[in-house]
Amino acid sequence: MFAIVSCQLTSNCYESTCPQALSIIRSAVIGAVAKEHRMGASLLRLHFHDCFVNALVMEINRAKGCDASVLLDDTSTFTGEKSAGANVNSLRGFDVIDDIKTKVEAACPGVVSCADILAISARDSVVALGGPSWNVGLGRRDSTTASKDAVTTDIPSPLMDLSALISTFANKGFNTKEMVALAGAHTTGQARCQLFRGRVYNESSIESNFATSLKSNCPSTGGDTNLSPLDVTTNVLFDNAYFKNLINKKGLLHSDQQLFSGGSTDSQVTAYSNDPSAFSADFASAMVKMGNLSPLTGKSGQIRTNCRKVN
Repeated sequence: MFAIVSCQLTSNCYESTCPQALSIIRSAVIGAVAKEHRMGASLLRLHFHDCFVNALVMEINRAKGCDASVLLDDTSTFTGEKSAGANVNSLRGFDVIDDIKTKVEAACPGVVSCADILAISARDSVVALGGPSWNVGLGRRDSTTASKDAVTTDIPSPLMDLSALISTFANKGFNTKEMVALAGAHTTGQARCQLFRGRVYNESSIESNFATSLKSNCPSTGGDTNLSPLDVTTNVLFDNAYFKNLINKKGLLHSDQQLFSGGSTDSQVTAYSNDPSAFSADFASAMVKMGNLSPLTGKSGQIRTNCRKVN
């Protein structure tokens, strides 16, 4: 009853099996981002948090990289990724993915994976916010399990110093330049007060007026869930302002400002601040690489009918 799609990440994977898939996803993403601009950042982040988690479960359908494991609700046999510290009360956009999946299933049942929907949605979100496009390789399949513990191990923390950031990305095969490019995703979206309070009240590498403005929304105690934009200049647009902010000591998170703090990445931040097209090109190619992190393909995994649960 279900079409078995066995593509090895090719952009035309669904050309004959579900030709309308890409346009269905694109229009749904454009609608969701138009309704709430922050959703573009949320969908991009969902894909990142999916791809970076690699659970070492010894079975053929184990959770690997970009496999939609992040979308699975908890079951009696595993605790999923949604409740992990890096994700709980933070990841969002699950309802948008559900809506897209419902529309795609109506058009071509059992063909397009949730993992591919995440990858396409991330690209279309960036484009909707004025950023670059890239060819998304398709043919990922969905995992049948997830791991809360793997999130804690794999997802970089906003409190990390530069050396920890470099090694965390290196563990996934990214060089330092690619890490800086991917960090540029923080040119859109928001963060909770609890993640940057320590920087605002305790660090010296922060512009004083910027710190003062943040304190009004992020008191020294309480207000943990109050939001501030990651990019104080053009938060809705996907551009290179994030890097200009770092040079001006206006990085919101500790991990952001670490990229411009007298270390090995200062020159790359400066280059991207001066050359938006270089940033766009490098971000796009790094996103292609991220989308290729150990996906399930061929006959591994499954095509989940409901992205929240195993078939």
